[in-house]
Amino acid sequence: MKYYLIAGEASGDLHASNLMKALRVQDTSAEFRFWGGDLMKKVGGTLVMHYQKLAFMGFWEVFKNLASLSKYIKECKLDIALYKPDVLILVDYSGFNLRIAPFAKKLGIPVHFYIAPKVWAWNEKRVKKLKKYVDKLYVIFPFEKDYFEKKHNYPVHYVGNPLQDVITDKKPVSEKVFRKRYQLNEKPIIALLPGSRSQEIKHILPLMLSITEKFPAYQFVVAGAPNRDKTFYKSYLTSASIGFVPNKTYDLLSMSYAALVTSGTATLETALFKVPQVVCYQSSALSYFIAKNLVKDLKYISLVNLVMDAPVVTELIQSDYNKERLTRELEAILNPENRIVMFENYLSLEEKLGGKGASENVANLIVRETQKVSRKNH
Repeated sequence: MKYYLIAGEASGDLHASNLMKALRVQDTSAEFRFWGGDLMKKVGGTLVMHYQKLAFMGFWEVFKNLASLSKYIKECKLDIALYKPDVLILVDYSGFNLRIAPFAKKLGIPVHFYIAPKVWAWNEKRVKKLKKYVDKLYVIFPFEKDYFEKKHNYPVHYVGNPLQDVITDKKPVSEKVFRKRYQLNEKPIIALLPGSRSQEIKHILPLMLSITEKFPAYQFVVAGAPNRDKTFYKSYLTSASIGFVPNKTYDLLSMSYAALVTSGTATLETALFKVPQVVCYQSSALSYFIAKNLVKDLKYISLVNLVMDAPVVTELIQSDYNKERLTRELEAILNPENRIVMFENYLSLEEKLGGKGASENVANLIVRETQKVSRKNH
């Protein structure tokens, strides 16, 4: 069968690539055409557009690039119409993907959405669009199933969280070899995860780096995003004492003592690696103002706290993200007693998410449903 996938950022590229591998097991004749990244490209098929061209952060930044986004949406629709896939698989990236879904539905192409839009956080009206244009919705957080089914009478599939598959299957690396390769010293590592988009790195990384001199007993290491080379970070890495590891965030987390993490998927990844963390978020004043007026009354912004429905990790948001608070909160997670509590909470988080197997679960459901539709049409 012919599969068309759309993933618009690094995390989507990761989960879509694992889904493609699982689809290949379920359907040995699978053909892929996709918008995504290097990981999807490694699995095989035709990469139409790299997600780097689609990565805009914040409401104001998206607004400024509306012309480009509109152009890409038109190109995507045309490509889907010409390819005529048996199924369209949308992976996260709801702002773009929810504009593609109605078009595909109109063409009679089954639409499957993996990693549901966060309608429980903001713009709940999108649920109507999901119900109208998405044939099957696959959710990755336990609370989402209740939200869609009980509140909106919309049957969905909870498939488990794909990060558990990725992290469980990760091959261990030699810490000695790793430190030597990236010229790191022998001090305990504090990982700095400033995000992957240029706008968020610009807002978040400088402050992370500003407190490093207060913790001379530790080695601070910046995790370089998959779509950024070291030259992008050159203006930030002004001190020889700051380490840099490109595109090896999981290896870095596997040997880190603590982490400062930009809000997003990375907060959950850090928790699954059992690394105590402080969650950081800051955007432009205009983007934050718009977000505050659109986002529903959520108690938390980090996925760890949302899943646990409790303040397991400290969140420093906008004005709270300052040098004094960041220093204090980092000192707190270096305290042995606080670390024990956080480790216990992380174990509870794992239990809530369930076991591994998300990619296989989704692939099985997609293949089964697509074959059923195909038989009906023929």
